[in-house]
Amino acid sequence: MTRAFALLRGINVGRAKRVAMADLRRLMEELGFTDVRTLLNSGNVVFSTSERLTAATAVSIEQALLARTGVTSRVTLLSQPKLAAVAAANPLTGIASDPSRLMVTFLDDPEDRTRMRAIADAAWDPDRIVIGKDASYAWHPDGVLANRLGTAIGRIAWNTATARNWATVLKLLAAADPPRRPTGS
Repeated sequence: MTRAFALLRGINVGRAKRVAMADLRRLMEELGFTDVRTLLNSGNVVFSTSERLTAATAVSIEQALLARTGVTSRVTLLSQPKLAAVAAANPLTGIASDPSRLMVTFLDDPEDRTRMRAIADAAWDPDRIVIGKDASYAWHPDGVLANRLGTAIGRIAWNTATARNWATVLKLLAAADPPRRPTGS
């Protein structure tokens, strides 16, 4: 069994795309995933699976979510080792003093990575962006909202990527341990 993560884009942000986490857990269990947990109220699911994570798996979750709730959301799937690798590769942890202002954008589409590299060469002071193998890392010391760099990232990856702040990435990794089952005495 592999521990994995489903990151749903735009769930429960403001008043749009409202999905109860209990419904999301139930949906994932009905799709055959086990040890399902949600984290926060923003479309973060931790689960176990014996299946390989593929684009088809993500599409099946997207379709089931639409059928069940009427909500459309792009789903990014990551194995526990892949998320751990993305976290370990973060080059901005040494300068970021507030984990809620350090954003990790998960890049599934190679085209997004190419387009992100183009903006990485621009001056964004005081913000910084670094493009990694599977993610971009952006530090927004003055805040994430109404930010030039954040807007540029959003334009590039609007429909194809999802982002989480560093605090959430760390919480996801910590939540990856499967729930402990009581042992007999």
